[in-house]
Amino acid sequence: VALVTNGAAGGQERAAGALAELTYKNAANQVAIAAAGAIDPLVALVTNGAARGQEWAAAALGDLACNNVANRAAIAAAGAIDPLVALVTNGAAGGQSKAARALANLAYDNAANRAAIAAAGGIPPLVALVTNGAAGGQERAAGALWNLACNGAANRAASAAAGAIAPPVAHVRSGAA
Repeated sequence: VALVTNGAAGGQERAAGALAELTYKNAANQVAIAAAGAIDPLVALVTNGAARGQEWAAAALGDLACNNVANRAAIAAAGAIDPLVALVTNGAAGGQSKAARALANLAYDNAANRAAIAAAGGIPPLVALVTNGAAGGQERAAGALWNLACNGAANRAASAAAGAIAPPVAHVRSGAA
């Protein structure tokens, strides 16, 4: 965690990548890494890091949020939603994909996070990523839009208004992504 906070760009990237790998599908590590204070430095890295550091910090936040209610709330409280939306909007392909996955995991079964992602302007860039992104980004953005639409009429309407209907229909027709 200290290397994510105070390391050089390459060290931050590798430390965030290690945290992502340690938290992937590992509930005990998700709890331990959050308890060690990793969430705030990861949010800072997504906000201000170099491109690869942002990408791996987004991956780590997404993995911390996966199937962990407490971490989803803590990540949102730490201010991760706005920089993740910004990364989907302006990041490199890898960062966009990992940020979309993090938003999908934050939105899963969490009405407050779904509302916060929509309020942060997250729906239009996710629709843009589904429409024009690389295959992995398209898939993860579609997952985020799915989770945002669950149990939320306002988000369903906002997604439709932002053009979220045509891209999945096109993918179903073509068999792509």
